[in-house]
Amino acid sequence: MKNHGARRSRLCSNAGMKPWILWAVMAMLFAGFTSTIAKLGLTGISGELGLAIRTIFVFVLVLTFAAFAVPASELSQLTGRNWAWLGLSGATTALSWIFYYKALKQGEVATIALIDKGSILVAIVLAVLILKEQLTLRLIGGGALMLAGLLVIARK
Repeated sequence: MKNHGARRSRLCSNAGMKPWILWAVMAMLFAGFTSTIAKLGLTGISGELGLAIRTIFVFVLVLTFAAFAVPASELSQLTGRNWAWLGLSGATTALSWIFYYKALKQGEVATIALIDKGSILVAIVLAVLILKEQLTLRLIGGGALMLAGLLVIARK
């Protein structure tokens, strides 16, 4: 079997790009499809039922991915701290999805998706305050532009 991960890493390094950037771009592309596809799937059903069905698919797909990608030996490395933080992350994800689907059922996909992506501003603030990541001029400027775009599109 070929090592595609090593090939991707070489492609990224040859392009001067860090490998995690490729994963972030892929996440962005799939997230862009998610809202429109979900809106189509909500036709004739409640947002709550749609979210439940979507979550079943996410659960099965993520577990299948993990079965192939995560060595069994890694399970023994889980700590209480891992469980606590990942559990809290799961709870905030669930709340985000619940409110997102309520909005998606009633509103316009483009506006809802943009407001949702405003979460970057929350992530920047939390990364600086909790994770002690550096607040740079680039982050401040980018965040300000995101906020401006959010305000322009969200207003009618």
